[in-house]
Parts: sequence; C-alpha cells; structure tokens
Amino acid sequence: MSFVDVWQRLEWDDIRLSIYSKTAADVERALRKPKRDLEDFKALISPAAEPYLEQMAQQSAALTRKRFGHTMSFYVPLYLSNLCANACTYCGFSMENRIKRRTLNVAEIERECAAIKAMQFDNILLVTGEHERKVGMDYFREALPAIKSQFSYLAMEVQPLDQAEYAELKTLGLDAVMVYQETYHASTYAEHHLRGNKMDFHYRLDTPDRLARAGIDKIGIGALIGLDEWRTDCFFVAAHLAYLERTYWQTRYSISFPRLRPCEGGLQPKSIMTDPQLVQLICAFRLLNPEVELSLSTRESAHFRDNVLPLGITSMSAGSKTQPGGYADGEPELEQFAISDERSVAKVAEAVKQHGFEVVWKDWHHAYSG
Repeated sequence: MSFVDVWQRLEWDDIRLSIYSKTAADVERALRKPKRDLEDFKALISPAAEPYLEQMAQQSAALTRKRFGHTMSFYVPLYLSNLCANACTYCGFSMENRIKRRTLNVAEIERECAAIKAMQFDNILLVTGEHERKVGMDYFREALPAIKSQFSYLAMEVQPLDQAEYAELKTLGLDAVMVYQETYHASTYAEHHLRGNKMDFHYRLDTPDRLARAGIDKIGIGALIGLDEWRTDCFFVAAHLAYLERTYWQTRYSISFPRLRPCEGGLQPKSIMTDPQLVQLICAFRLLNPEVELSLSTRESAHFRDNVLPLGITSMSAGSKTQPGGYADGEPELEQFAISDERSVAKVAEAVKQHGFEVVWKDWHHAYSG
C-alpha cells in the first residue's frame, strides 16, 4: 500500500465539483468544529469561504501560537548544482534551457557553507537539478558529511531516490527531504515533464512513502501552484498529508506553497492564485492540521511575507540564492527562478522581530558523529 493506491480512488473532476459546490453553511460549520476533516478543508478552500477570511485568519493565528508559540524557524537553500537531465516547462534548470551549468566541488561547497554560517543559519536545504549520473549518490556521499559537520539540521530537495538510498543518506546526516509532486493531475503532469526520469508520475508520488520507510525525520510536500486548478491540487496535498500522518505517524511533515515564478522558459500559470487566496489556503491548512509545519519561501514578496507570517507560517527562508555559488560568488544567470523577497537575512530577521517573533536558526539538533 502506498499513496498511489489512495490517489487512484480520488477523482479529480469530482473533487473539483465538490469544492466549488460548498456553501456558506458548509464554511460556517467547518469554522465551528474543534477538529476538521478533508470535507471541511474543501469548504475552507472553496470560493464560498472567501468572505470568511478574517475569521479564518483569527482562528489560524490562535492555533499556530498555541502549538508553535511566537517563534519563526529560518532556513536557507544551498544550490549545489544546476545540472539537470529533465525537460520541465516551468523550471530554469530544464535541460532544454541554454544556461551555464555548474556543479560545486568540495572546496566550493566549503566556501558557500562559510558564507551561510556567517549569516547565522544552522538549518540548511541542499538543492540540485535532477541529474542521477553526475549529481547522484556518489556526489551526495562526498558532499553530505562535509556539510553536516557544519550544520545541525540538513534537508535536501533533489531527484527522488530509492528507499535504501535514503536510508544510507540518513547515516550521513540527512534529516529531512522536500519532494513536491508539482501537480497531482496526471495528464497535466505529463504536459510539463517532457523528458527524463521525472516523467514517471507514480515513482515521484511514491517518494514520501519511501522516505518514511527509510526513517527520515521530516518530509515536505506540496504542489506547484499554477500548473493546474489550485484548489483541487491543494486538496490532493491535504489528502496526501492525511494519509502520511495516518500511516507514518512517527514522521514530521511540512507543507510549502510555491507559486509559479518567472524563470528561463517563461511558462504562464494555468490557474492564477491571488494574495488573499494564498492567505486563505495557508489558514485552511492550519485549521485542518494544527501540528503541521507551514513554510513560505522568498518566492513571495517582502510585503506579503511580513503580513502573513503571524497567521500560520512556522518557517521561512531568507537571503536565498537560487544558483550554485550564489552566496560566495553570485552568478544570477545560473538561477532556477527569480526570487521576490530580496532583503538581506538581517532585514528579514528584524522584520520578524518587529512582529513579536523570535527567530530560530536551527530546526532540531541530533547527536551525530560522522
């Protein structure tokens, strides 16, 4: 059994119609309940819930403070390589885009780590393009121990791997993996993944199952908002989360909300999500699940991030560079996508403190000897 079995029983069109048929009475019922289910989530992300945004925000903020206090976890992505063997329509690293390619060696990684440590981070997300041969397990075996020796918490966002490979990376210090399905609509997925291993929809969909079975501490999931109708895609994210928490209850989970950003290739979103709708989605996830971590990246503007952070967000990136060598060297022509919040780490931290929050620079500390 895996989430693929659950996914096969969920009909996209039926779910979409169910969401759009929700009424004000359904929303009010969901807001009164002390514990919500997936039907309530449909109501909370529906058009019928938009007039209730203020009430949703108040409840979401209260639940977040009760569980997470006045803290905001900071993390930073470290891009190790922009080599990619996939052709994806929405990504600047796509193999069909004519950009300079670079993979950091150990000495370059150490320079990046030094620059990141100088910004106080102790929670780092390693990112690569998906290139199994040149940026695969052999590369990770060399890179992870060097990086883990300098950071308390190590996450990755790379190509999906087998369960045994995740288990091995855990012995090298890996704590968390972010793996986004991009879209849960199979035919839309096929439209945007044209070449390479990422064409395998089901293998990617099974990745969180393999991660949990390998004993990875935290798993991040989400949809790339804009590839298909956002409400339906995000319901599938919620269903995926519910399945994972029920099946692998010892694992922690996080949800991210990436909206399509400008990149080399210039794909236009199929489904436009406004800022108020993103607030609605964040609050709906918090009302559904008071325990899950909700993350917001520098894809979003400084103004938006400052105003939404009290409502349900528990972690955010700051000072992000989306290209290999971005912190020590800075080569913007290599970036995966254009960021929106371009403030320095210090300025983001100050803004967070002005909202009454304490910045937490590490996710968790594990005893580790490598």
